[in-house]
Amino acid sequence: MMNFQDKVNFLWTIAEILRGPYKPEDYGKVILPMAVLRRFDHVLEDTKEEVLESYQQFKHLPEEARDEILNRKSKQRFNNTSNYNFQKLLNDSDNIAENFRDYINGFSKTAREIIEYFDFDKQIEKMDRNDLLYLTVKRFAEVDLHPDTVSNLEMGYIFEELIRRYSEHAEAGDHYTPREVVRLMVGLMFNEDDEILTKPGITQTLYDGCAGTGGMGSIAQEYLHEMNGSAELEFFAQEFNEESFAMCKADTLIKGENAQNIRFGNTLTRDAFSTQKFDYLISNPPYGVEWKPAEKVVREEHEDLGMDGRFGAGLPRIGDGQLLFLQHLVSKMKPVSEDNPQGSRMAIIMNGSPLFTGDAGSGESEIRRYVIENDLVEGIVAMPKDLFYNTGISTYVWILTNNKSKWCKGKIQLVNAIDYYEKMRKSLGAKRNEISQEQIDEIIRIYGELKEQDNVKIFDNEDFGYQKIVLERPLKLNFKIDDERIERLYEQRAFQNLAKSKKKGEVGIKEQEAGEEVQNAIIEVLQQLKEDTLYKNREVFTEKLKTAFVDTGIDMKAPLLKAILAALSEKDETADICVKNKKGDVEADPDLRDTENVPLKENIHDYFEREVLPHVPDAWIDEEKTKVGYEIPFTRHFYQYQELRPSSEIKAEIQDLEESILEKLKKVMM
Repeated sequence: MMNFQDKVNFLWTIAEILRGPYKPEDYGKVILPMAVLRRFDHVLEDTKEEVLESYQQFKHLPEEARDEILNRKSKQRFNNTSNYNFQKLLNDSDNIAENFRDYINGFSKTAREIIEYFDFDKQIEKMDRNDLLYLTVKRFAEVDLHPDTVSNLEMGYIFEELIRRYSEHAEAGDHYTPREVVRLMVGLMFNEDDEILTKPGITQTLYDGCAGTGGMGSIAQEYLHEMNGSAELEFFAQEFNEESFAMCKADTLIKGENAQNIRFGNTLTRDAFSTQKFDYLISNPPYGVEWKPAEKVVREEHEDLGMDGRFGAGLPRIGDGQLLFLQHLVSKMKPVSEDNPQGSRMAIIMNGSPLFTGDAGSGESEIRRYVIENDLVEGIVAMPKDLFYNTGISTYVWILTNNKSKWCKGKIQLVNAIDYYEKMRKSLGAKRNEISQEQIDEIIRIYGELKEQDNVKIFDNEDFGYQKIVLERPLKLNFKIDDERIERLYEQRAFQNLAKSKKKGEVGIKEQEAGEEVQNAIIEVLQQLKEDTLYKNREVFTEKLKTAFVDTGIDMKAPLLKAILAALSEKDETADICVKNKKGDVEADPDLRDTENVPLKENIHDYFEREVLPHVPDAWIDEEKTKVGYEIPFTRHFYQYQELRPSSEIKAEIQDLEESILEKLKKVMM
């Protein structure tokens, strides 16, 4: 990493020449595509003349066939047939814009498409209009970005550090994940797979549905090559941000890999790899970002395809789509079979919300229920705070697999690694902490041991499940007809609606007047029934009311009768229990309704008899409303009680403070 900071600083000084016509947050629109072009230029320079000679010979061929020939000459997966390169562009300052466009158009189709995603032609025009294009090309011609000088890993760092500087206020988790975090994720992901780490010549696939600039793929490949130099990890990715996508694809192209594996688009609305499954999956989805733009497509897939689609388990609340990406990755796991006994493994980093947000029956809870009951969650690692460049938020690495080892089946391991960090000498945005390689190795080691200790807890899957039971208590009401309760009738909607009409004009006015007459008639009947008697049985009082209205001609429909009863009633613990039908079924009081979360391993009736009945003996469980929920209260499992200070010590401290304040006040008043 010797070149990293020097190159970043140099490219940043180039950005400074754009000041004026460009705002600082727009520097990236120039610097990022120019860096990609300069890197392309370096890669092709040794074979440039040979490619130009071959182009003259084969330019009559269709582009696809011609590119195959020229790519062999360039020894890359792309080529450039323009007579220009960065140095030659400087020989004609008067025609720099025209010649620069000729240079870009000389790239083969795949490379040309990458530049198009930067929408760079607008910037060429703007720089030329402001006399900045020649100067910018000249400055870039001075920097060496050849892969032999700046490795792909370093270039990834450079791109992402530039993005960070241009996007100081980006969403948390946007763009890229710190490399040490990715190395930890990769180490945990490969932890159980000895074959890929040791078998000569093995080839596996890795997928990232929120690829950014492709850093996770690059780190995974680097990590694997350190462990097994002959192993290959073919990287597949999808990215929605055009600039990040272009850089990811450019990096893949320069590495000599298949750039068609890098695809553009919103992963949630258009799965670019809909028919493919992968050996490994890794991702850092955006945190707390609403998925409303994708809502229509996602809901349709959820409702129409169910578990045959990606989102069958459930839909989280619209304000946070992390668990949609989790489901998406799960859908791309390779099933365990004779041909693929290893199945798939996944590492995804998310904030704390997916652990516990959402009550039983909610979309979030149902998604957790699906991955836990299907024994997909192997472990979760709590990360230190202040690791990311745009946020200090707490994050958690989830490790999932559809082929747990025998000692992990039915278990979930929680690792509390929040103290595994070192303070950085200089903060980068919100990033104040980093994880050293020694700490990464230690976290991977304790995760792999699968042994309980102070910062490791192992649970059965069922330990995270609970049954949410609804507790009901009987409705008890008294009834009385007096002026105060009669007045309450005007607050009841069914009574108010009598004097309302949806019709307009004369017809509507007549309906309202007729309704007011009915209201007055009802009030008059009730006034005649006024008495001091307090009724404590609803059935008896209801019959009295019905009898009073029999000869009035008023149509006493159920909603209206219910409104009158509601106005004339009050809660009364000494009253008779209200029943809701002729069978005598007890009616529940909605104001007394309560819920309890009962651990999944415990019988709800045993819990009810032990914890509820001794306190509320008239309660019962509404069995039809019982729901199963799942949550992972990570922090609670690692909470350590700290003994409170003695009150005498606190009192003495307060007295000392009071005396100190008084002394200072005396000095002020003197």
